[in-house]
Amino acid sequence: MTLQIDIFLQPGEVYFGDRETRIRTLLGSCIAVTWWHPTRQVGGMCHYLLPQRSQSQQLNMSNLDGRYAEEAFLLAMHYIQTTGTLPADYQVKMFGGGHVLIADVGKTLAVGERNIEFGKKWLAGHGFRVSREHVAGHGHRHIVFDVATGDVWVRFSPQHEGVPSSKP
Repeated sequence: MTLQIDIFLQPGEVYFGDRETRIRTLLGSCIAVTWWHPTRQVGGMCHYLLPQRSQSQQLNMSNLDGRYAEEAFLLAMHYIQTTGTLPADYQVKMFGGGHVLIADVGKTLAVGERNIEFGKKWLAGHGFRVSREHVAGHGHRHIVFDVATGDVWVRFSPQHEGVPSSKP
């Protein structure tokens, strides 16, 4: 099999593909969730920045914004429903939610932690079970998801607590 599609997922994007697809992204406090259907060899990934919008508004398919977990998950659910598969059929993995900003250090519930908490609750409440995760900590993650096999590779670049990830 030859890989034909190599996608780099930007923050706020959701992408699903078949076994000829590889999806990559780079995470800090953001979260990436992968869904993989082992029988059909289809799957996808989302990359969200925040749990929800600050203002509540009526959500529908025409105004969903993948920068927010709830809406990224609804976009993923739409794809899953169009394939005629069930949430329980998917292997789900979660990555990211790290502390990467000095402002996050010492806060009671930093952005990354809120992203992790919201994502786990929403997924569980909609019939998904997270089978693997690499979340929290201090640093960045590079994620590569191979839809043919369901394998996800994580390269974690740790940083010391309270130390910025780059020098001025």
